[in-house]
Amino acid sequence: MSAKIRFTSATATGLVLAKVGHPQRDEPLQTSKEVFKIEEKDQEPLAAIFLKPFKNLTAHRFSHHSSLDQHEMNACAAAIFAADDGLLEKGCDIAKRLYAKSNHPNIKSGDLCISLVRDIDINGELTRGLCILKSESVVPFLSISTRDGDLELHTEQGINPEKIDKGCLILDHLANKGYYVLTFDRTGSDSRFWVRDFLGVVPVTDSPFLTNKYAGMAVAFIEKEKKGKPAADDTPPWDNSNAAITYFEEKENFSLREFEDEVLKTPDAKARFAEHRSKIEEEQGHKLDDSFEISKKDVSKARKKIRTSMKLDTGVEIRLKPALADKPDGVLEHGFDEARKMKFIKIYFNEDLAD
Repeated sequence: MSAKIRFTSATATGLVLAKVGHPQRDEPLQTSKEVFKIEEKDQEPLAAIFLKPFKNLTAHRFSHHSSLDQHEMNACAAAIFAADDGLLEKGCDIAKRLYAKSNHPNIKSGDLCISLVRDIDINGELTRGLCILKSESVVPFLSISTRDGDLELHTEQGINPEKIDKGCLILDHLANKGYYVLTFDRTGSDSRFWVRDFLGVVPVTDSPFLTNKYAGMAVAFIEKEKKGKPAADDTPPWDNSNAAITYFEEKENFSLREFEDEVLKTPDAKARFAEHRSKIEEEQGHKLDDSFEISKKDVSKARKKIRTSMKLDTGVEIRLKPALADKPDGVLEHGFDEARKMKFIKIYFNEDLAD
């Protein structure tokens, strides 16, 4: 279900706008009374601004425990794609849904922009998309203008396109499987409110997603395991993590049983990893496949995330470049000093480049 998406020819043609307050604080919902038509000269620049945050995101799809026909957001998107004149009514319905779901005290009020975007290239074919953006803050903007032969400075409050808080792009692609949906939340929490409560989406469990998820999960687990090992274990954190990533680099297909046997090895480690995996599956709301084709591009991304530093309790901090963390042999020597009952790292070098 992976897709290659390009936005270079995209144009935004119409907007439905809303101010979404917080119902528990008696803040109202205000929605557009008609579709805001975008002038032709602004259609491409606005589309570029709207779509910029949606590059290199994990794909999602609408999901419902019973049937997609019962999924409110899926139904709104289908109606808009079926007829352009449905943008106003269904756009306002989307704003009403967001307002109804904004009950948690931590949810902020904000401005909502819903745009119909044309000519998005997906796998070489042009299709439409429904872009939903929420901004929860305004910032001051400065502008200089001419008046009576002199210059004046003006300040205005507005939305910073670089700091849109939440967004969703629904592509008119694979409609029978819940559409192809890209989503982000700048809070970094991939919040239950935005992803599950409002949008009602789940990740598309394709090769890139599963590779990224398992590789990241394995590295996090192994580094957590390292913290619980006895002091005499002198293995640096990057050595443990490399063992996990090397498995993904050397294999074409992932097998959970094979990964456990070759990387985790002991029954205790396998049991703890199974518990670690179960917690993640519970958090995201669905099971992870036990076997899949490995996406080499996503393995490279995962390797870059390996922790390449050690912050020691003696006040010393060691940082390695990612390339060195891959193969530290010959430059670093580590061990355990029985007399001092302390770990040590010996560093070999030719010259100090900081001089």
